[in-house]
Amino acid sequence: MVAIQHLLDPDNVLLDLDVTSKKRLFEQIGILFENRHQVSRSQVFDALFNREKLGSTGLGYGFALPHGRMKGLRDTLCAFIRILGDIPFDSPDGQNVNMAFALLVPEHANEHHLHLLSEIAEMFSDPDLRQALAKAPDPAQAWQVIHQWTPHARRQRPETV
Repeated sequence: MVAIQHLLDPDNVLLDLDVTSKKRLFEQIGILFENRHQVSRSQVFDALFNREKLGSTGLGYGFALPHGRMKGLRDTLCAFIRILGDIPFDSPDGQNVNMAFALLVPEHANEHHLHLLSEIAEMFSDPDLRQALAKAPDPAQAWQVIHQWTPHARRQRPETV
């Protein structure tokens, strides 16, 4: 595993973002990455929006994983966003989205990109993680929840004989 937690900058955790659509969410992610990482907000928006046109990145259980590859990007960027309310996302389970984990990777990072997507999907399929993030009172606590998460296989204790 790649340990996505080590790629998530604590400053890239936004709680209770007031957006009403995917487009507004992507715009806010663009602003975040532009302000904190000097990446063009329009390029971020385009990367996320163009990927979304291929099919929804809503995974279910109120969670979305907007992602894309970006030409000229040197390092992987990610952000966790808890949305105030929820927004339609065309998720397979029909639920609106109230949490998103945005991921941008350099254009050439094919295998790396797939590993990261897999890890994030595994993390956010954990109902305990989603519940803890829903209750986190501030971005620092939400970052801590994500940073301390371990896969189910590592959390289970071996049976004693």
